[in-house]
Amino acid sequence: MKLKGYLLAAVAAAAYGTNPLFAIHLYEDGFNPNSVLFFRYVLGIPMLALLCWARGRTLRLGRADVAPVAILGVLMAVSSLALFESYNFINSGIASTLLFVYPIMVAMFMVFFFHERFKVMTGVALAVMAGGLYLLIRTDGAGIISPLGVLLVMVSSLTYAIYIVMVNVNRRIRSIPTVTLLFYVLLSGTGLFALMIPMGNPLIAPHTLAQWGNVLALALIPTVLSLMCTSAAINSIGPTPTAIFGAMEPVTALLLSVFALGQSITPRETVGVCLILVAATIVVASSRLEGWILHIRRLFPSLRRPRR
Repeated sequence: MKLKGYLLAAVAAAAYGTNPLFAIHLYEDGFNPNSVLFFRYVLGIPMLALLCWARGRTLRLGRADVAPVAILGVLMAVSSLALFESYNFINSGIASTLLFVYPIMVAMFMVFFFHERFKVMTGVALAVMAGGLYLLIRTDGAGIISPLGVLLVMVSSLTYAIYIVMVNVNRRIRSIPTVTLLFYVLLSGTGLFALMIPMGNPLIAPHTLAQWGNVLALALIPTVLSLMCTSAAINSIGPTPTAIFGAMEPVTALLLSVFALGQSITPRETVGVCLILVAATIVVASSRLEGWILHIRRLFPSLRRPRR
């Protein structure tokens, strides 16, 4: 049963990491990020409605839930749009890795705004992350990769971190089934993308079989399939191991960027990617890591600090 849960967590993360593969093929056909996301969300909505029906979930939403869910939809849409825009400026695999600083942002939000204890492991993760970011955004000419691309990913990480915090701290939102919540998040996000069409983002519709295949794949694989596997993995092995397996998301995106999209990555950037993944994993697993350290100290009293 545990093995099945780990496999589901790995599939969920890998599925989400396929975002750039389908998006960049559409960009090559002249699509803009707003159009890609509009059709991804529009096609994902009926898929999620069908999934709700299959699971016996209701699509009813309380009146008091409408506003916070709409805000979540806007946050998710802005996060998606900023990330997809960044693919036009920097390597999509590196963009997906930079996005993975969001667990650390979540941890810092909880410390500063919700008075959680600042853990030693969080400080370690911040130091590791800083090293990873330094290596990732540098260029061989001692400058940095596209500042706009990096800024877009940071906006994506920030808005997604706020989304995660809202889901975790709002009791009403926590009471909404995950599939139902995502249905309305996509619905709200679609509205935002529609509003952006007359603002210099013309809607480009798929007109070939390959283009329809790419937008359908975006709606199905990194959206519905990833959600289903994530929910099942959490029920099987718990949220922390599932989140740790989320490190496969940027790894998948990076491998696809190199082997499927022909993008390159240097050894320095590879080390930076590894440091970012290590930092995110430390934050996600900080409670367990601190528990293990405490257990080791109990087993080996000589490792404890001497009393003055």
